[in-house]
Amino acid sequence: MSENCTHDCSTCSENCSSRDPKSLIEKPHELSSVKKVIAVISGKGGVGKSLVTSLLATIMQRAGFKAAVLDADLTGPSIPRLFGIDGQSAEGDGFGIYPVKTKTGIDVMSINLLLENPSDPVIWRGPVIAGTVKQFWTEVVWKDVDFMFVDMPPGTGDVPLTVFQSLPVDGIIVVTSPQELVSMIVEKAVKMAGMMNIPILGIVENMSYFECPDCHAKHKIYGESHVEEIANTYGILNVAKLPIDPKLAAACDVGLIELFEGSWLDKLAQSLCGEEVRNG
Repeated sequence: MSENCTHDCSTCSENCSSRDPKSLIEKPHELSSVKKVIAVISGKGGVGKSLVTSLLATIMQRAGFKAAVLDADLTGPSIPRLFGIDGQSAEGDGFGIYPVKTKTGIDVMSINLLLENPSDPVIWRGPVIAGTVKQFWTEVVWKDVDFMFVDMPPGTGDVPLTVFQSLPVDGIIVVTSPQELVSMIVEKAVKMAGMMNIPILGIVENMSYFECPDCHAKHKIYGESHVEEIANTYGILNVAKLPIDPKLAAACDVGLIELFEGSWLDKLAQSLCGEEVRNG
């Protein structure tokens, strides 16, 4: 126990002997059933965390599992746009709030699905944002979900701490990009996961390379990859690399991420469930 301990574990990330690992876990809605919760994190914004989240959910849904996405990035929610979900479409009743289904049946909950105007900014302080994310777990009815992917905000602040302490997170996927500076920042997120005793299931390097459509040569536009170095340092077994792909970007822009073609994340997805996963 720290000399400065306040005896309030909800405001502390110290891994001390006084902490009960399950003491802060919130119960889901009584009608919910979620088998695995996987958080997708990054050390900074703009590296493609929401893209990786949506791709993994799509792959799992294609493989016959029931997938869901909890968008915990309240100040920069992009999940609805990726799946082509528009407007104030989430509904609720006396029992709870119901997630919105995508074209292929993935359950999604995001703050943008509750706002009258999706472009309105969420100007809330950290504790309010963290409390809302917790409500997405406790008040939303998540039915028969095999894999829930939590799209986290970047960094190691209030919301990541709330998710790690309040949700029964089974593992973490780390997203990075080739730049050395980004890789250094990602290590902070990796260390935070270690402090919270949550296993890192894999690391994804986005914008890793560009493959020429004519000669198929791979060009490292953002520099040499550092993902293997990070993986080796922290004993992360599953490594995946996403290319710069104009078709993938176009699918995101028009909300058709569920139609993407590519096998870049198949091995990572397979490792999450221990079964063979084929991407469509």
